[in-house]
Amino acid sequence: MSTQNILLILDLVGVFAFAVDGALTAIRTARVDIVGVLVLGLVTAIGGGIVRDVLLGVTPATFQDWRYVTVALTGGMVAFFLGSRLTRLATPILLFDAAGLSLFVVIGAAKAIELGFGPLQAVLLGAITGVGGGTIRDVLLNRVPTVLSAHSHLYAIPALLGAGTVSVAHVLGFDAGWVAVAGALLCFTVRVLALRYRWNAPLPPGAPPV
Repeated sequence: MSTQNILLILDLVGVFAFAVDGALTAIRTARVDIVGVLVLGLVTAIGGGIVRDVLLGVTPATFQDWRYVTVALTGGMVAFFLGSRLTRLATPILLFDAAGLSLFVVIGAAKAIELGFGPLQAVLLGAITGVGGGTIRDVLLNRVPTVLSAHSHLYAIPALLGAGTVSVAHVLGFDAGWVAVAGALLCFTVRVLALRYRWNAPLPPGAPPV
């Protein structure tokens, strides 16, 4: 399987995961109808990628390939119809969010490298791809974005680790496709462990405990 096919599959899986995450978050935290569920799912799924592509100076992939919007809307519909059957939505939301974050950060970093940007810029753009959609979702829901919250249990740090893996591997001359898989697994593992054991980033000196 070619590198491009691997990255495309990871990107679409990330779109689906974030769409389900955004839609489930809408169902759990806001009184919205099917339009609200689909909009929040769509924004969560494609928002980060659009911001990344605008910063890269290219036409967003969402507007060039019908599969992105189709997969995002499918994820939103799945959440809409199955969300009420889940007795505890918190865990599915967190797992889908971790999966989407992990996949998007490595895709963002890989795309930046492909377009000739440096390793540091690739890490930053990878992180933006991962947290951008969720940040827009949280703003629409009128709450502190997860990436900025002291209660998020390591969100930005796993994103930077995943994107950093892709960037470092590129500098060392490794193939981007399978390295992206490894970076996504690292990001997902750190994020899930942080949720499980309630790890948090350091607080400012003298700040009250979380």
